Amino acid sequence: MDLPGLPLLSLLVGGALVAGWIDAVVGGGGLVLLPLLLIAFPTAAPAAALGTNKLTALWGTATAAFMYLRKVRVNRRIVAISVPVAGLCAVGGALAAAAVSSDMMRPFVIAAMLAVGAFVALRPQFGATHESFEPVSRTRFVVAGCTLAVIGFYDGVFGPGTGLFLIITLTALLHQSFLQSAAMAKVANTATNIGALAVFASQGHVMWLLGAILAVANIAGSVLGSRLVLGSGTKIVRYALLVIVVVMAAKLSYDQFT
Repeated sequence: MDLPGLPLLSLLVGGALVAGWIDAVVGGGGLVLLPLLLIAFPTAAPAAALGTNKLTALWGTATAAFMYLRKVRVNRRIVAISVPVAGLCAVGGALAAAAVSSDMMRPFVIAAMLAVGAFVALRPQFGATHESFEPVSRTRFVVAGCTLAVIGFYDGVFGPGTGLFLIITLTALLHQSFLQSAAMAKVANTATNIGALAVFASQGHVMWLLGAILAVANIAGSVLGSRLVLGSGTKIVRYALLVIVVVMAAKLSYDQFT
């Protein structure tokens, strides 16, 4: 598929930059770039927009993961479990993407967003703890693993807010700080992007040249967002999370009821 004209391409590059920043801070960048791709290519299959978005997001998220892991100590056992679980389930989600309507998923995502926002807002100390390396019980690992599997599937089939849901899961169930959770979420999200991209690529649903151009902008946004978080600590993650929850819930509600 040919590249769009310069004005539209510039808009997509700007969207990829903003999406990279948002994904690096807390997650939800797909809510910016994916609609732009759908608008830019109205005659293309929706899967082509999804696949190209995954290609773009993969590079930005991987960059953020690299930057976080250089500065934040994480629980390697959690990472070792979350990567294959989330990644493989994202493959399943991408395979099911054609059969699952986004209109069907949207109300559940909105409800989950609002619940997450209320939970974080009502618990000021949630995620504000120092780095935690305390042993995690097997029960918590199992529950967290099942939740990560659901999130991985969701990222393959739909996607917006995956990073946010990963952060909340790791913080709430495994007692990690927001900063630790954000670091591990970037690693897990990289795995889900790889899994979903592999499926979309095998089906021919990736605009490779456009995705490569947008990936450069996404990486730039990711670097800026990662530097902000690593320089500000857990507070910026908490505030950004609350803002993104409100914006995403409003945007998804608008899409659902208009």
